[in-house]
Amino acid sequence: MKVLTCITPGELKYGIADLPDLKPGNALLRIKRIGICGTDLHAFEGTQPFFSYPRILGHEIAAELVDPGDAQGFEAGEAVTFIPYFNCGHCIACRSGKPNCCVNIQVCGVHTDGGMAEYLQVPSHLLVHGEGLSFDELALVEPLAIGAHGVRRANVQPGEFVLIIGAGPIGLGIMEFARIAGGNVIAADVNMQRLAFCKKNLKIEYTINVKDEDTLERLKEITNGDMPTVVIDATGNQNAINGAFQYMSHGARYVLVGLQRGDIVVSHPEFHKREATLMSSRNATRHDFEHVIRSMKNGQVDPKTYITHRVMFDEVKDQFESWLNPANGVIKAMVTI
Repeated sequence: MKVLTCITPGELKYGIADLPDLKPGNALLRIKRIGICGTDLHAFEGTQPFFSYPRILGHEIAAELVDPGDAQGFEAGEAVTFIPYFNCGHCIACRSGKPNCCVNIQVCGVHTDGGMAEYLQVPSHLLVHGEGLSFDELALVEPLAIGAHGVRRANVQPGEFVLIIGAGPIGLGIMEFARIAGGNVIAADVNMQRLAFCKKNLKIEYTINVKDEDTLERLKEITNGDMPTVVIDATGNQNAINGAFQYMSHGARYVLVGLQRGDIVVSHPEFHKREATLMSSRNATRHDFEHVIRSMKNGQVDPKTYITHRVMFDEVKDQFESWLNPANGVIKAMVTI
């Protein structure tokens, strides 16, 4: 089968590999769609913290189920996606119902080879039914589940002002599910094109261009001086993460969905006087995947909104670097095999 491997930062290479030899407990997938996410792009740049080379990228997957293995209730030929966070099942996180942050986690396409291939075997217990969704839609479930999980971590309540910093694909998903939860969403980014996308396609009422506007004053204006009770970072930018502590209301929750390599630096007195809560949000759970699928099926989320670029598998190597350029307006590049 044909595969595409990230050999080193900046280098992709097509190759031929053997068809997977199905192991007990696994299911075999024929890949149909692969979404390109920030993790893939950062791996190509060499800025992904939890990464080793060479690696076959890709974990936003829609597939035809070839062999369900021991999965109950699944049939060969059906459309599926899967939860790409391979957990051990016995560590403290897994025993506590948090397989998304398993101590021994192996993320498909990061720690293990991913879906930039014609076939892929995955643990059968991580399969997710397609529920009648298209392959395009199924390939978008995982990135949207990341957003849904971050919103669930924040426990967004109806009427709250929710500041989401970063209007990339993950940030947009967070906005969608914060809106579904009833939050008054404020989108902040440096890219006017992305902010315009938020207004037009996601119906976000409040947007802030942090490069050209006084963010603190705009937030006071929008929230009548209270400041947001929820702040969620989706940038993975150290300056943005450290700078956003000042945007929290008293009693606020700050959730870090974005990931960066450096230290978090905060004024302890400013954080303490707010009795603020800081938490991270990693990956997603089956609960989040199911919430996303329900939201797609009932029309609360239109996944096709996100797909701005389409390529065939044979074109990925030549197109990949261009997706790093903000001027190209990529929200989600979708690969067809």
